[in-house]
Amino acid sequence: MSKITVEAKGHVLLVGINRPDKMNAFDLDMYMLLAEGLGKLHSSHNLRCGLLFAHGSNFTSGLDLARWVEVFSSGSFPVLPEGYCDPFGLDESRRVGKPLVMAVQGICYTIGLELMLATDVRVAASDARFGQIEVKRGIYPVGGATVRLHEEIGWGNAMRYLLTGDEISAEDAYRMGLVQEVTHPGEQYDRALAIAETIADQAPLGVQASLRSARLSRAEGPDKSVSRLLPDLQPIMNSEDAKEGVQSFLERRKAKFKGV
Repeated sequence: MSKITVEAKGHVLLVGINRPDKMNAFDLDMYMLLAEGLGKLHSSHNLRCGLLFAHGSNFTSGLDLARWVEVFSSGSFPVLPEGYCDPFGLDESRRVGKPLVMAVQGICYTIGLELMLATDVRVAASDARFGQIEVKRGIYPVGGATVRLHEEIGWGNAMRYLLTGDEISAEDAYRMGLVQEVTHPGEQYDRALAIAETIADQAPLGVQASLRSARLSRAEGPDKSVSRLLPDLQPIMNSEDAKEGVQSFLERRKAKFKGV
């Protein structure tokens, strides 16, 4: 079976890490397959939201480090083919342009936490354990944790975990805002899927514009995002979905959006 499963469920793309016999240790094949799956989400008109999850009892034990030594020594990540998306979302030009929800259970170390930081909504089982443990292996995180973790949980909290390699419990992750919900073990996938399906029910143009605006504010500052608010809304106002949104409001019914 593929180390990364990819399956469409309605308007949601289900992307599953699938190497449970190795605690989902992340090798280079998985990096490329994940990039391919995210590319499918980005480019397919029918897909409106993604759900990243893991098969087995753990999300991932982290990098299959021996397989990554050559990559790290080279000073660059593997070159992604045309149509693939950067799993870490560090290259904005190759970042998936649709929302990603993530469901986490068990151990979620190194690359798992950095993948989570590249997603938009996160649901964790109460048995989830997060760790950015690269400093325990003689290296440091290069998938976005040093850039994003302090934005999510504050400087002091981020430095505490980045510099010690200590674990973060699901309870503490929720308290600090790293995850948005905590469920009983085994319920995290269904809850995350429900959130993804709710997102997929909304107007795709509006959802994607909201995501772009928020990301622009984070990357280039609020002034840049504010300057684009009305200009970026203007073409959406001419869409069929905008007309459907107004009509459904007047008729007091649920809107049926098409993404056009």
